Amino acid sequence: MPSGRMTQGRSIFLFWLPLAATWLMMAVEGPFLAAVIARLADPVFNLAAYGVAYAFALLAEAPVIMLMSAATALIEDGPSFRRLRAFTYVLIAAVTAAMMLLLVPAIYHVIAVDMIALPAEVAHRTYIALWILLPWPGAIGFRRFYQGLMIRDGRPRLVAYGTVLRLSAMTATAFGLFFGFSLPGAYVGAAALTAGVSAEAVASRWMARASIRRFATAPPAAGSNAATLGFGGILRFYYPLALTSMIGLAVQPLLTFFMSRAPSPVESLAVFPVVSSLGFLFRAMGLSYQEVAIAKMGRYHEHARALGRFAVILGIVSSAGLALVALTPLSTFWFGTVSGLSPELVRFAITPTILFIPLPLMSVLLSYQRGILVVGHSTRPLTWATLIEVAGIAILFPVLGWKLGMVGATAAVAAFIAGRLAGNLYLIRPCIRMLGDASATPSSPHPFGSDGPPRSDVA
Repeated sequence: MPSGRMTQGRSIFLFWLPLAATWLMMAVEGPFLAAVIARLADPVFNLAAYGVAYAFALLAEAPVIMLMSAATALIEDGPSFRRLRAFTYVLIAAVTAAMMLLLVPAIYHVIAVDMIALPAEVAHRTYIALWILLPWPGAIGFRRFYQGLMIRDGRPRLVAYGTVLRLSAMTATAFGLFFGFSLPGAYVGAAALTAGVSAEAVASRWMARASIRRFATAPPAAGSNAATLGFGGILRFYYPLALTSMIGLAVQPLLTFFMSRAPSPVESLAVFPVVSSLGFLFRAMGLSYQEVAIAKMGRYHEHARALGRFAVILGIVSSAGLALVALTPLSTFWFGTVSGLSPELVRFAITPTILFIPLPLMSVLLSYQRGILVVGHSTRPLTWATLIEVAGIAILFPVLGWKLGMVGATAAVAAFIAGRLAGNLYLIRPCIRMLGDASATPSSPHPFGSDGPPRSDVA
């Protein structure tokens, strides 16, 4: 490999490594908490309730999840920092209020019992777990804003340090409740998640002190027009990203709805969070790559080729790692010994895990594609790609699970993989156009290119 490529690859690797460590540590949460819940009373009902509550919590956090990317892409001086911070606080208040609305008993009953058709034992546990998870979306939005600020400031290692504290608080809470109280497993899992992310949010704000001082006191960047980054400009940039997350994170509640009406519903609801957690361990490699692509792409996409080469290698290695577990006796060891599933549930978990093998590669590709478009402030294609993905799932699952009688968890993973592939394929064209336009556009000092404020359309 030429020395220039090696240098670029090493730079990307060193920037990516602490972010990958962050995501890998977060990925440990799911298997760890599933293992704890599986060793408490009524594991099937509690695993199912924890999975459903977590799906709702993910949906509540969807509008704030992209604040890290927004902070990495948009903050460059005092005015942009203060305006995006104010936007963040308003958004946090809105998502917390929306989650409280879901917890109104009459509304919750309509959604959980009438629409999703959760069994009574699962529905009640899910409701209490959601109350415990109420601080979750606000804490996620708060810490992702400050983590994005630190990444923008070239301090990705601090993000990893915060995650260490998050895991420590989560583990201490889980073990404390496991050994000291006789609580249902779903409540233990929800409390551990809330404690961990709250601790990380506080730590992120504290660790971002130097970055806050640097950006808050910085005058408007040379050639920038900070006035364009008002609420309107931020909203035009951010709403396609928020929609992308909301639609994408709606997948798990959607699959929960489908699985509850497919063959073996309770078993599928119980094993799906365990299988998803294992898949997330390997997908974390790709999910961590989005902020790397945004931060290292260059304003005019001058490093896109090097980032693309790294993405291909990373994706292949990630999927190969999952294949090693899924296709060998390691799968039985993981689900039976580590996760604590019964032999019957282990049999339910094997097939969907095998189907998950391509997903880590596809996740890396999606992060790279998102990086290209976010840097170019062309975020609307991301929303369309996610709509295509969810539509594919909504069309394919009823065929597999309801018409062909496939076990719910297996049908869910098969539909998910097909939908993600469709979304990846859709993004190829806008990414090629963006890279082509970037190479043909003369340099501009304006932070949003020569056209002014952020765009949400294809360049």
